[in-house]
Parts: sequence; C-alpha cells; structure tokens
Amino acid sequence: MTQTFVGAEVYLPGEIVNTTVTVADGVIVEIGGAVQGLEISAHDKIVAPAIIDVHGDAFERQLMPRPGVYFPKEVALIDTDRQLAANGITTAYHAITLGWEPGLRNVARGRELIQSIRDLALRLTVENRVQLRWETFAFEALDVIELALKGPLLPSVGFNDHTSMTMRAYDVPVQEREFELSPEFSIASLDDDRMKQRILSKAQRAGLSQEDYIAMLGKVWERRSEVPNKISEVASRASTAGAPMLSHDDTRADTRAYFRNLGSSIAEFPMVMEAVEAARNHEDLIILGAPNAARGGSHIGSIGAADMVEAGLCDALASDYFYPAMLAAIDRLDREKRADRATLWSLLSSGPARAMRLNDRGSITIGSRADLVLVDWTKGQAPVIEGTWIAGRAAYRIKNHLN
Repeated sequence: MTQTFVGAEVYLPGEIVNTTVTVADGVIVEIGGAVQGLEISAHDKIVAPAIIDVHGDAFERQLMPRPGVYFPKEVALIDTDRQLAANGITTAYHAITLGWEPGLRNVARGRELIQSIRDLALRLTVENRVQLRWETFAFEALDVIELALKGPLLPSVGFNDHTSMTMRAYDVPVQEREFELSPEFSIASLDDDRMKQRILSKAQRAGLSQEDYIAMLGKVWERRSEVPNKISEVASRASTAGAPMLSHDDTRADTRAYFRNLGSSIAEFPMVMEAVEAARNHEDLIILGAPNAARGGSHIGSIGAADMVEAGLCDALASDYFYPAMLAAIDRLDREKRADRATLWSLLSSGPARAMRLNDRGSITIGSRADLVLVDWTKGQAPVIEGTWIAGRAAYRIKNHLN
C-alpha cells in the first residue's frame, strides 16, 4: 500500500522541514513529492522517525506487578507490546536479566521470556528484541546466551556486574568503586549487619530471606576468579554473531578499556565523568537513561543526562524503567534548550539505530524502513504520540487522519 503524509513538520537528518513523506511496500520512497495513494493529514503535527529503545525493563512490572505476584508471560508481553506502540517505540530491546538469583531475574525465567517473545511474534505490533542483560557471575546463562544469539532477531549483550557492586566495601559509594576485576577492588564483609539492609530489595525480589540471600551471594562470590574467562567467552560468541555489546554502569576508564578490548563499543549508563570521557576519547557510543533526563537528574546520584546531552556526550537515550520517559526527556531537554530538536530526536532514533547496527531504520531517508510516528507537540504542552507505523503498517492510532 502507498500512503503519503501531508502537511507535517518532518524531522529529517539534521533538519526539520515542512514537506511530504511517501511510503510504499514498507519503505520510504519519496520526500517532498506529490500525494500518492492514501493521503494521511498531518497538518500542525510532526512526522519523525519512530523511537528505538535500546534498554527497557519496564516489562518487569507487567510480569510481577507486586513483589512475588506473577502474571502469565503472554499477558505481560502483549500488554508491554501495546505500551511500546502507544509510546512511539517500534524497535524495543527488552533488558532481560540473566542472573544467578532465583525469581524474576533468574536465568531460567529469562530463557522462558526469550522463547515467549519468539512464540508471540505474529501477535505483537512492534519489533520486540532482547538485550541479554547478563550478570557476569551467572555462568549458568551461557547456554541461554548462545540460544538467543542464534535466534531470528539478533539481540544485544549487556555486561552487568551487580554482584561486585553489592560486594563493594561499605564506605565506598557505588559511583566511586574501582573496576570490578581490579585487585584494588575493596570488598565488604558478608557478616556485617549492613549487608542485610543493602540486599533487602534484592532478597524480596528473589523471594528469599535476607539470610538465605546472603548465603547464596557468598557462594556465588567464590566464582570471582573465573569471571574474566567467562566474560571473554561471552564476548567472543557475541562478536562472532555480530551482536552489539554494552558495558553497564561504568565508573572507571579501566572498565571501559577492558570491555572495549573485548569488542564492546558502547558505554551504557556510565555513572561518572571519568567513564564518559574514556568512552568519548575512544569514539565509543554513550547511552544514558531517559528517566534521568526527564526527572532532571539521576535517582542514585550519578551524572546528569541533561548535562551530557548539552555537552554532546550522549549518543542515545533509553527508557530504562519507564517507556514514557523517552518523550518526556526530550520535552524537558527542549524546554531547557539543551540542544535543538533535530539533535534531541536523534537521541531516540538514529543514535540508537547506530548503536544497535540497525542500518535500515532510525531516520527519514529514501529507502529506510518506514518506522514513523505522528506527534502532537503543541507549544507549552507535553508531546503526545497520535500514530505509530512500523514498516508502513499502523501499529497505533488515536485519531483518523485520512483525507
């Protein structure tokens, strides 16, 4: 089917112009030409590349809306998919944790989620991909990682080490910890009562008592000497498959250098300027959290995403734990004049596409996949998605814009 968007401000690479966009057979075939086929009225609206979310774990709220209360995976994933479409997200990387703790973030549950996404593919409205959010102490995840890397939609691989983060010395803020594999990394005592408070929310999520969680943590910590070899093995498998790799929550230049040498060219949610500068100095891509930008700062005291955007030190924003944060972030950044709108929108579209090596989408250019959004961004009001198209197919509409 051929359709032409008429009357909109169109977000082209590096500029915003009032023009037409024609789509046929799922791709953009003409910009600025006459109406062809179905006319879609977009007067006083914006037509922009659809949003690509490189890291989102808000789906966990559908899976477990209250601690220990699980809902069927199919119900949760279908509802998540509809949320994505309504928020203008046509490509989503679900950050599925492959961890050693039981419960919501266990390896076995991760495997089931990956399979459920595959099984539901024909019933979903947008492209649901996976970020393998691998906890590096979870050696039992390697088979699941291999399975996912051979799947129909290539995942990304995120290297996470919340185990070491939990085990850091009590007087070391999370943003000041050393590189986790460094011999200088200072370690907390498991026998200290402060550990019970530190792991409380984790124990609740895992369905364990604090004592049982600490006992399990102690056993897993004994794997530490084997972690570097496992990281190298996973990095090698991901590199062979061509999967993008991300290091998560970096605090040191050494951390970024370590993962860069393994083929990871993306710093995801770096926590301090040292890590940001280490990434930029080596032309690594930098991903920051949209909630951080939307709220005006990090909820855990890390660097401010807005400041990084203004300084040109952010290549992409991710929804993290709240899908609406993507639009809310650029709305606030626009009001604060952190960058021009074309640059801000690129943080949701072409930037994430480049990070994930998705060369067929993320911009309104001839030949690109017609992943588009229709946006009402009335002056002084929050932007609202009025329509979402994936490969030219309407995934979400709230008004009839046909002439």
